[in-house]
Amino acid sequence: MPSASGGLMGALKNIAATLLDSAQARLALLVNEVQTGKHLALRQFKLGLVVLYCLGLGVMLTVALAVVLWWEQRVLVLGLFAALFLGLAAYFYAALRRNSIEATPLFAASLAELQEDLRQLREASGHEPNPD
Repeated sequence: MPSASGGLMGALKNIAATLLDSAQARLALLVNEVQTGKHLALRQFKLGLVVLYCLGLGVMLTVALAVVLWWEQRVLVLGLFAALFLGLAAYFYAALRRNSIEATPLFAASLAELQEDLRQLREASGHEPNPD
């Protein structure tokens, strides 16, 4: 009987070690996804600031254009600069939207790995796979 008890305890220790290894791998993946999400959020914030800066500068130049509208050549120069900064604001706004659309959902890889673990556990235990 002592060997059966030791065998059972050894098996339980192996199961616990396997579960801890699996949990550690999932936690590492989760940390990686959180860091990726943080970098994406910072990039979005920076692009948003550039959009606001260019838009503000474009509005200021448009107002300056209205003030000096009766001057001959200055109107053209201020109009070109206003168009330039408003165009830059539109470009960075489009980049911001494109970056938002192309972003992968947060924790997608972790959820996929957990679903795969569940599938393998169900398969190993003899349960029918879930048809979802």
